[in-house]
Amino acid sequence: MVNDYSLIGRRLAAFRKGKKLTQEKLAERTDLANNYISNIENNRSIPSLETLVKLCTALDITPNDLLIGTSNISKDYLTDELYDKIKNCTPKEKRLIDGFIQLLMTERDK
Repeated sequence: MVNDYSLIGRRLAAFRKGKKLTQEKLAERTDLANNYISNIENNRSIPSLETLVKLCTALDITPNDLLIGTSNISKDYLTDELYDKIKNCTPKEKRLIDGFIQLLMTERDK
């Protein structure tokens, strides 16, 4: 299995934001530098296994959550990730997302 570190960084940012934590707060919980967390989230640094475990512990998630998403068994793992992102959107943002999806489906069917 090849790790996509950009996905890991995006998941880290999503979990952190979902817990309403700043990079600074997460850094305090993990004893890491906040700029290092930023670098991981933006795919500029590759975290060690020890660092991943610290981050998972601080965010109360499993390494699987961070490394492979919600489930490597589920075919709908991306659907779950999208749902988690959309549920935190405002009603206006949800309408925009719905409109974009409708446009994609219309163009796909042409």
